[in-house]
Amino acid sequence: MLASSAGGHWVQMRRLLPAFEGYDHFYVGVEPVPDPVLGPVRYYPVANFTRKNPREMLGVYAELRRIVRAERPELAVTTGAGPGFMALAVAKLVGGSRTIWIDSIANTERMSLSGRLARPVADVRLVQWQHLARPGGPEFWGAVF
Repeated sequence: MLASSAGGHWVQMRRLLPAFEGYDHFYVGVEPVPDPVLGPVRYYPVANFTRKNPREMLGVYAELRRIVRAERPELAVTTGAGPGFMALAVAKLVGGSRTIWIDSIANTERMSLSGRLARPVADVRLVQWQHLARPGGPEFWGAVF
């Protein structure tokens, strides 16, 4: 499961897509339809939410629970933000998936709030800037983007 919000989060996810070629995967995003550049894909739209509209979270949780139960992903990867965090949490807690959080390259001074919140449900948390890595995570595996 590859999950991300729109904008820069999606741009960064698109840059990772070659790593998933040849593997069965599907997408979760906040846009009503998938990015046309992907061609025909399994895509699940979910509502967007932020700290400013937290009421959407319960609906997104229910949508993601349904998706995870139907797809049973072995791995969930997200580039953030809120819906990506929720996707990781549901994949881990409901589906038993392995999970990877990749924090945005825009976070140069500290890990994002969503990335910090993902600590209990992310098997791996990655940062794009070496000086943000800490023993026990987040880790720096190189500048992905």
